[in-house]
Amino acid sequence: LLRNDGPEGFAKAVRNNPGCMITDTTFRDAHQSLLATRVRTYDLAKIAPYVSHGLFNLFSMENWGGATFDVSMRFLHECPWERLETLRKLVPNIPFQMLLRGANAVGYSSYPDNVVYKFCDLAVKCGMDVFRVFDSLNYLPNMYVGMDAVGKAGGVIEAAISYTGDVSDPTRTKYDLKYYVDIAEKLVKAGTHILGIKDMAGVLKPEAAKLLVGTLREKFPDVPIHIHTHDTAGAGVASMIACAQAGADVVDAAVDSMSGMTSQPSMGAIVASLENTPYSTGSSAVHFTRLSFRFRPNSDWPFAKKL
Repeated sequence: LLRNDGPEGFAKAVRNNPGCMITDTTFRDAHQSLLATRVRTYDLAKIAPYVSHGLFNLFSMENWGGATFDVSMRFLHECPWERLETLRKLVPNIPFQMLLRGANAVGYSSYPDNVVYKFCDLAVKCGMDVFRVFDSLNYLPNMYVGMDAVGKAGGVIEAAISYTGDVSDPTRTKYDLKYYVDIAEKLVKAGTHILGIKDMAGVLKPEAAKLLVGTLREKFPDVPIHIHTHDTAGAGVASMIACAQAGADVVDAAVDSMSGMTSQPSMGAIVASLENTPYSTGSSAVHFTRLSFRFRPNSDWPFAKKL
């Protein structure tokens, strides 16, 4: 679909999907959060075929960007580009997703614009599809550089707003509902294909999720909404269910054995909770259980390598 209809057609199809889709973060943010991103390409490649065959209904597989670039080279002595190309060959049927820090790309300082543009161009050529573009302080000029670079490279732009505070608490006025709606309006106007909410601290409570997503859905009825969270506070599953019920098109989750705590909420729990509802993911919890088993520690997977 993405290859035939382009990013705009892809986004339209996501919005028209009747249920709630899932992004599997296990190959990137889950092990970045729990294991300092130390899972090797060798290990991921052994598991990738199970994702391709069992979880083909996923919205995307997040497997690149963030700290994967730095850790691959500095600690695992691997080439991150080879990881992307290897996984693309093993999983040809699921869109790939990465995290792009706007003008910082996948580094820790701002880079010249031409570097960001060239990076995104090469990433698309090597197999990347969806780029979640964010700035930790919601500084829009930094995001615009990344968004434009992704768009010119032919990728799907998912501009993500970093979430903090509590929009359900009227006494907390610095980061209130209006703050997020105003940023969302600017990002939609700038041409994002998908609107993301990035709850990097796991502070999005169910009631706040319902209010925020519901408001954004009413304000932008044609734009897909994608929610990212962490299960740090233990409310991740409840919050993602609330997001789905409020109109989110996609939520992030990790396979059960790699979920919880600072990782994403349990994929199996979310899928099972939404089964037989209007928000069904279209996937079976059985597949997630089988994949979860593959991520359990075993003798040929040194989890603690170089930690």
